[in-house]
Amino acid sequence: MKITIQEASDLLRAREGKTFLELFRHGTMSLEIYRPVGHDPQQPHTQDEIYVVISGTGMFRNGNDQYPFQPGDFLFVPAGTEHRFTEFSDDFKTWVIFYGPEGGESSRGQ
Repeated sequence: MKITIQEASDLLRAREGKTFLELFRHGTMSLEIYRPVGHDPQQPHTQDEIYVVISGTGMFRNGNDQYPFQPGDFLFVPAGTEHRFTEFSDDFKTWVIFYGPEGGESSRGQ
């Protein structure tokens, strides 16, 4: 299976007013494209989450930490953690990958 950035962006654009779209699901894993407009209203999620920034720059808050991001960056958020993109350019969009059990995976042994 292959999903290109252009295909994902076109599918999201076709759904006016939506900021995210699930593109693929397999077991506990799901892939979305996310493009917030103006602000990021996210709440903590029940699964572990990975972002891979497609385009744009800005700042990301992950729990008590905040750091800049740019295209290609990998961002990990454990399940239940307060997080959001606090500042971002107009062209910002990212892949979002949710995976694992509700409540997140154990970090024991890592």
